[in-house]
Order: sequence, then C-alpha cells, then structure tokens
Amino acid sequence: MVQFKTDICVHVRWMIRRDRIEVLQIENESFEFPWSEDDFIRCLRQRNCISIVAEHNERLAGFMIYELHKHRLHVLSLAVTNEFRRHGVGRQMVQKLIGQLSLQRRDRIILEIRETNLAAQLFFRNLGFRAISVLRDFYVDTTEDAYLMQYRLRVHASNNVFAPINRISRLVG
Repeated sequence: MVQFKTDICVHVRWMIRRDRIEVLQIENESFEFPWSEDDFIRCLRQRNCISIVAEHNERLAGFMIYELHKHRLHVLSLAVTNEFRRHGVGRQMVQKLIGQLSLQRRDRIILEIRETNLAAQLFFRNLGFRAISVLRDFYVDTTEDAYLMQYRLRVHASNNVFAPINRISRLVG
C-alpha cells in the first residue's frame, strides 16, 4: 500500500541558471536513464521549451520541462527529489501547467511514460490524464514501449465548468 505524507506548499517558478546543478541531481536520482547536462542545454535552447522548478524553503523539490506547441503542451520531463515525493510537489507543478490551458489556444497536455513506470502512470491518471496510445519501441536506450497520455480540457455542458474529458465520461454523460 502506498503511504501518502502531508502536502507541503511549494513555490513554482521559472528555472534559472543556478538551478542547473540541483536539477541534474534530481534527474539522476529519479531516472534509470537520466538526461545529461548536454540534453538539458540542447532542449532549453529551443524557443518553445520551458522549464519550471518547485522550491520549498529555498531548496529545489522538483522540476518540469515542457514544450509549447500550437494546440498543446508536451511534458518532456518531470521529477521530484526523493525527500519530497508524495508531498504533493508533482501535483502542484502539473496543476500549474493545467492552469495554463484554455479552450481558445492550448487545450491539452500530452506526455510519454515508460510502460514499466507504473507509479508515474497512476500519478498522471489520478490527475485526469488518460492513456490514448501505445508507442512501440519508443525509447532510444531500450526497446521499451511508452504510453502516450493526455489531459484534455473541455467545458462541462451542465455548468460551464472546465473538466478533463475521457472516453468513459463521454459514454456516460
């Protein structure tokens, strides 16, 4: 059984140059196949690539890197340091990203998750993301497949409230 700890409040802000060392440490402790410093630099030099960090008591608790596209946001990487996992840090960063969606511009968030990363699959599913496709042999470092997951913003017809949509709610209501 997964034990959740009490949530902590974090300050989500743009990543700056001095965050690089801590972000690389979080990346290396979080992933079996982490990005290198060159991977980060190459990604962040692109005009449409955005990076944010979550800070708690002047320490980095996590980071997220995503791309801006015409109709969607694409999460490339999200990680929370071991010390702050299950404290709501990742959820707060994703909710900040969801808050940027609008029906007039970017109305969805997509991301790929390794088929073996059940914790991430459940994390995003609990936030309203749904698997929409399987990407065969997706990763360069292994032959592992990925799930393409999506969060889509829609107006709920009964009360004009923005809500995620999935195939089950479309069938039911």
